[in-house]
Amino acid sequence: MSDILDEAYGIVQCKECPWYKTCLIPMKFTTEDIRRQMENTPGFNAPEKDNPEVNQLISSMAYSAQQSMVEGCPVFIERLRQSPKLAQRIKQIMMNWSSEEEEK
Repeated sequence: MSDILDEAYGIVQCKECPWYKTCLIPMKFTTEDIRRQMENTPGFNAPEKDNPEVNQLISSMAYSAQQSMVEGCPVFIERLRQSPKLAQRIKQIMMNWSSEEEEK
């Protein structure tokens, strides 16, 4: 009986979530976001805004962050943490994504 209640709770929790059906989205970082973060770091001397090399470095940092980080729904993340098998299944699907596309 508790399995049914747990499953029902999971469905309701998901449908009430503001992230419903958009569990993961890429994080968006701009050069200015990173520059502001650097300026707010205690003991860090803010680089000059007109320095092209520093601007290129910060731009690269923003691009790298966008390519490697995602924002996730707390419900989804908690489910992944509680179920390593679920996380492994998702990982396998992603690893075989291109081969599945070729089979269709």
